[in-house]
Amino acid sequence: MNSKERSNPKEARNQNHEDMKMNTSENSKKKKDKDLPWWVELLFIQIGLPDKLLIKILKTNKKIKELIKSDKKALITVLFVFATLSYFYPVVKHAKNKLDCEAIAKNYIIKNKNIIGINTREIKMLSINFCYGGEEIYEIENLKN
Repeated sequence: MNSKERSNPKEARNQNHEDMKMNTSENSKKKKDKDLPWWVELLFIQIGLPDKLLIKILKTNKKIKELIKSDKKALITVLFVFATLSYFYPVVKHAKNKLDCEAIAKNYIIKNKNIIGINTREIKMLSINFCYGGEEIYEIENLKN
């Protein structure tokens, strides 16, 4: 074998590098030909929404991603507070409704029933009993009788 017939490894590397450069332009074309997301296909091609709306949506998505990257701690704190409040809201609402029912039942007992000899604790007990479905309130005589 002649020394000329042997290939130089540097030349082979350079040739591979040039091939890679050519492939990058082909790869970029393939990336550009990528399929559109399903929501873009549906909203902007099938339905025909204006392109300005797509631009606004994409800008908003970009801003949201940047915000999430920069303020992760604050967002996690806000989400935690929101989740905590939404978890305890039914408990607070039930307690409020229970207290409202007790107040209404207590006022009803005081106005309409004969409560001579009944102290305030017993009135509260009767109002709580009534709010939970008890019928002891009906055993007290009416004032009109």
